[in-house]
Amino acid sequence: MGILSFFSKTQSSRAEMTRLPTGSFTVDSHGRILVCTLPQTFSPGLAQDIGRLIVDTFRSAQETQLPLTGLSIQYSALKITARSLRGGAIIFFAPRA
Repeated sequence: MGILSFFSKTQSSRAEMTRLPTGSFTVDSHGRILVCTLPQTFSPGLAQDIGRLIVDTFRSAQETQLPLTGLSIQYSALKITARSLRGGAIIFFAPRA
């Protein structure tokens, strides 16, 4: 019976779900966040990591002379869209319906 009580505890802790983020943020050419409309519950460190990866992607495309001005990543429940801004980027998070 001890293992059943373990599963009941983990299921109750899983019952509290977090909302998917909705909003946008702008990063400079170094990936630092300039403006953010994401909820306060969203980790600023995670947003900065995502911003840095997006900026690095745009920079790599420019170095290889690939005309990349936008990027769209679609997960089953979340869509991330990014637009290049002369070295920086604006990144949008939107839950998919």
